[in-house]
Amino acid sequence: MSEPDWLRWSREMQAIAQTGLEFARDPYDRERYEALRALAARAMAAHGGGDPARIEALFAGEQGYATPKVDVRGAAFRDGHILLVRERTDEGRWTLPGGWADVNLTGAENVAREITEESGFIVRVIKLAAVWDRSRHGHTPKPFYAYKLFFICDVTGGAAAAGLETSEVGFFNFDEIPDDVSRDRVRPAQIRRMFEHLWHPELPTDFD
Repeated sequence: MSEPDWLRWSREMQAIAQTGLEFARDPYDRERYEALRALAARAMAAHGGGDPARIEALFAGEQGYATPKVDVRGAAFRDGHILLVRERTDEGRWTLPGGWADVNLTGAENVAREITEESGFIVRVIKLAAVWDRSRHGHTPKPFYAYKLFFICDVTGGAAAAGLETSEVGFFNFDEIPDDVSRDRVRPAQIRRMFEHLWHPELPTDFD
């Protein structure tokens, strides 16, 4: 499942406008980039629904050189079973623990923190298994471009405890992956691929 052209074009227009506003000094150039940002918002609203003003305000909140956002996901294993958490949002679906990466933390530190906050378990991060482009793997289309980093982790302590964003915690083997997986956050094929990285540690990191 690929993203529609209108989304890619709107996103690219927004990125050009954002980067242009960061470096432009001529007031007329700034006006042009602001107009391009407004056009990107109108195009996204026309095709995807939503209020153009709200989308433009979302775009205006992004400053500096436009780069992809980073989402981290942790494939934490215990006795050959993978840890999944049930989201309180997204219709209560299952997913790998994770979320947007925070500043001042490494990728590994981010994913370890997310796992503990969402599941109660403490992990040791073992391997960066995959760096995937969110738009190329069938995830729910989003306004901003993003990369998804998947880490293999080993559960070393803690106990199951739902967090502010999760309602349930569980371990599943390869044949027990739930049907109601959050396609917004992780794909079933990605979960299965994490098992392959567990079984074959020599596999190189996957990337697009």
